[in-house]
Amino acid sequence: MSRALPKYNKRRVVILGGAAAVALSGAIIAGTALAGTPSKGNGGTDARTLAASPGTITCPDVASKLPAIPASAQAEVTRNLTLLQTQIDEANKRLVSTVGQGGPNFVNNAILGPLKDKRVATVNRIATAIGRTAAKPTGLDALAPCALNGAGAGGANNGNAAGNGNGNGNAGNAGNAGNAGNAGAGNNAGGNANAGGNAGAATGAGTITCPDVASKLPAIPASAQAEVTRNLTLLQTQIDEANKRLVSTVGQGGPNFVNNAILGPLADKRKSTVDRIATAIGRTSTKPTGLDSLAACTLTK
Repeated sequence: MSRALPKYNKRRVVILGGAAAVALSGAIIAGTALAGTPSKGNGGTDARTLAASPGTITCPDVASKLPAIPASAQAEVTRNLTLLQTQIDEANKRLVSTVGQGGPNFVNNAILGPLKDKRVATVNRIATAIGRTAAKPTGLDALAPCALNGAGAGGANNGNAAGNGNGNGNAGNAGNAGNAGNAGAGNNAGGNANAGGNAGAATGAGTITCPDVASKLPAIPASAQAEVTRNLTLLQTQIDEANKRLVSTVGQGGPNFVNNAILGPLADKRKSTVDRIATAIGRTSTKPTGLDSLAACTLTK
């Protein structure tokens, strides 16, 4: 015979049963939500991997394929070697910024194609500059097409080191030569130097100007081209750094501060650099003399 539960026992059963139902519903809802949510860690990692692995654009080396460059063409050739590197840098930046855009032919049509056209025009200017006073080099157009290296971040570093795609053969030297165009062009074209000068003028610090070295060089043997261009770059880098220091130290030191702390060390650095240029040329040709006279720079207000 069944016995009726006391009233307080009935309430306890009802309350416990309700709590269990609520807990079970919550577990079901939470399980459903988790099942539909992708792993945050995995999703983030995959996205980062894709974003960091667009590959890199590499191009054939131009500097190492040039014949001896007449002194009269040196400035224009160096300026256009710089431009080749700038074009590659811009293409690689666009490659990164457009990851996932377009269809399967996007990179070829929107990046590699236009880059090839720019390089054709640039190498033709190099050939024309040399051809004004020496035998015009042929076949440089074959160096215009570039390729996408899908090796990801590692490939990107190789591409940058390669300069104008100067990864062929002497990758280190050629790459440096490609990058060296930056300084050469800065010296001859006046781009970087003028930028530094404008910054100095804006702060009242003035600007440091130095004698041009590239235009004073004799014909450069092809075997010395990479090293000469690399050191022309270094000359420009030295001027840029000196102009930055000039701006950042305005008001410091006494009346001889600029001479002792900036112009003096700059002259020493330039002397070592022009000596290396002369030595490189002298290995296979007549060593130029008198380049030391181009080491000293001046402050222009």
